[in-house]
Amino acid sequence: MTSTSLAPIAIDCFINPARTRTEAYGAARSAILSAPALGEAQAAITRWPGYAPTPLTALPALARAMGVASVHYKDEGTRFGLGSFKALGGAYAVARLLCRELSVRLARLVSFDDLLHDAAVRAAAGAITVTCATDGNHGRSVAWGAQMFGCACVIYIHATVSEGRRAAIEAYGARVVRTSGNYDQSVQQADADARAQAWFVISDTSYPGYMEVPRDVMQGYQLMVHEAVAALPEWPTHVFVQAGVGGFAAAVCAYFWERDAARRPVFVVVEPERAACLLVSARAGHPVAVTGELDTLMAGLACGEVSLLAWEILAHGADAFCSVPDAAAVALMRQLARPLPGDPAIVAGESAVAGLAAAVGAMQDANARAALGLAADSRLLFFGSEADTDPALYAQLVGASAAAVRAGAGA
Repeated sequence: MTSTSLAPIAIDCFINPARTRTEAYGAARSAILSAPALGEAQAAITRWPGYAPTPLTALPALARAMGVASVHYKDEGTRFGLGSFKALGGAYAVARLLCRELSVRLARLVSFDDLLHDAAVRAAAGAITVTCATDGNHGRSVAWGAQMFGCACVIYIHATVSEGRRAAIEAYGARVVRTSGNYDQSVQQADADARAQAWFVISDTSYPGYMEVPRDVMQGYQLMVHEAVAALPEWPTHVFVQAGVGGFAAAVCAYFWERDAARRPVFVVVEPERAACLLVSARAGHPVAVTGELDTLMAGLACGEVSLLAWEILAHGADAFCSVPDAAAVALMRQLARPLPGDPAIVAGESAVAGLAAAVGAMQDANARAALGLAADSRLLFFGSEADTDPALYAQLVGASAAAVRAGAGA
């Protein structure tokens, strides 16, 4: 069986001319993401109620169909009950912000444990409001973190965010404000209102003058990579990671680069073709904003502006940048829900599978396959960044509910 047995997928694959395979990770990148900072994040997050590593699932039948040695899929759908990897980033950044701010207000060092267990600290946290703009998952994480640590929360969503995602955020006690325009315009509105109201922005994208919080968000994401590597039988040869502003992709890339620069996997960044700001930036050689409605089914990836911190890592750390059409995401959602014999069924949301879709497309494209060094001995790692974070949309796209898929009735 070969990749041609799978749904045909056409990709736009750009080999990064600025990539380097010999450069050390270096001090400048360590100031953004580092093993010591990951250790701090790990110590905090693993003490949160409900923490458990998410599963790393082997898909041998899919690997055979693709024509590679192995496929491993890190399924973030069970992360803290929020349905996505974002639970690691936004909530951790809220905790870091509160520790910094409350240490000043209370004139004593406030620890992560104090946020959960110290009554005076929690009372003081109630006077603080955090905010952000979101396509859904990041805002859910920020709202959950705010609820867990006792501060107030206002979340901004843009025009095309579904009512299901709005309700999921409100379930964690946040006030949700819907704005007109696209994601990047909602970011601007959240920032303006935060300045006027003395709120604290917990954004997953960085820009000039705003770096500390997005760095914390990205550092939280790395715990997911650490878990995956600990569970892998062998170091991967290729990692395909979907991207919005790039923070998630940069966190994954940095983890491998820092630990073994010479042996790090071929790293491919994947975006929706209607919101491919990183691909456009790579072709230009510098960050470029993509404007317009950014109307992609992969709502969590519908971002038009690159995070500057992410670009510092991906500009030279990514081997290639790819884009995929919305139809490819639907095809892979269905593929995982109705797997080949021998593979388990997986509930994957529409923003979870762009990386896997690009890998399938690359194996079907002789030029991309050769350029990326994909072969029968390749070991592929993917991060399934969300489950059915919009249950109604998932059921509509897959033709079965998540519950039915998990019960084996999705076929």
